[in-house]
Amino acid sequence: MARLSIPAFLLAPLALSVALFAPVAGAQTQLKIAVVNVPRLLEEAPQAKGAMQALQDEFSPRQREMAAQQKDLKAKEEKLSRDGAVMAENERRNSEKELREGQRDLARKQNEYVEDLNVRRNEELGKLQKALLQEVQTYARASGYDLVVGDGVLFVNESLDITPQVLTALQARAKTGAGVKPATPPAKPATPPAKQ
Repeated sequence: MARLSIPAFLLAPLALSVALFAPVAGAQTQLKIAVVNVPRLLEEAPQAKGAMQALQDEFSPRQREMAAQQKDLKAKEEKLSRDGAVMAENERRNSEKELREGQRDLARKQNEYVEDLNVRRNEELGKLQKALLQEVQTYARASGYDLVVGDGVLFVNESLDITPQVLTALQARAKTGAGVKPATPPAKPATPPAKQ
């Protein structure tokens, strides 16, 4: 009978795998696993909508001011193109200079607006993501989950998706005016998925 010879460099990883997974295979505990759709939470949570509305309220006066300045510049440009031929040379030059300076000022304001808006949006998004993570953790602990997965899931059975339950908790928190900070978990979670 021929004896099979396995190189040592192949035996070491095989032995390590058997050693690592042997206790798991013998254990009788089942993990309770769930999945959360984070983009859906960021889109549908009332706290997200509130944060976006707050940003809109904060930046709309500047937006209106820039729109009015743009309208004023357009009117000056139309007047210059219409009446420029009949204006005195000095008056036309002053009008052109005023128009150029106004356009530069508007461009500067628009750049500052975009930068400020991006900074504030990132701040609010960071706060919101932290609050949503805390809400998911609160719900998972209260429901006895061992593992909750968020991003990078290619497929999930709907019975494992707890996004609707977390959204319900976020909506309840928004109605009580608790904002985005997680409160104590509900006494009984809304239809938790079956154990795996």
